[in-house]
Amino acid sequence: MLINFIEPRTILKLIRFWPPYLGAGIYVKSINKIFTEVEVRMKQRFFNTNYVGTHFGGSLYSMCDPFLMFILLHHLKDEHIVWDKGASIDYVIPAKGEVRVVFKTSLDEIETIKKECLRSFSFEPKYAVEILDEENKVVARVNKTLYIRRKDAKKLFSKK
Repeated sequence: MLINFIEPRTILKLIRFWPPYLGAGIYVKSINKIFTEVEVRMKQRFFNTNYVGTHFGGSLYSMCDPFLMFILLHHLKDEHIVWDKGASIDYVIPAKGEVRVVFKTSLDEIETIKKECLRSFSFEPKYAVEILDEENKVVARVNKTLYIRRKDAKKLFSKK
């Protein structure tokens, strides 16, 4: 697994060169020092513009794929498994120009996740984020569900 060799923070800095993101022009603008917040942006270019002159919906959706998972992996990877489980997107208005989305959690929320994973076999936190245009108008709303469990959950919760 790549996560065993490269820190999530480093992966996020290099992710702009991953072919799907390179092709869509998606890049990480900033990561805060404690790695609880990541800002992702996408400028509108000819290669990510659809037939009617707006961003491809799939590119907007791609902006939101692994980032919450990477944030939580950074904080939980030694003892937990973290997966993206599901997502949905609601397009609000056509997106033009540069768009951005901020993914954030808190250290308190991460502690809550750890406690929940000690109480039950797995935990599925839900997050809602908004993709904004240059005028701070909401162009899309994305709901994400993650799957998190302790690596030793089978042992902890098996019937004896």
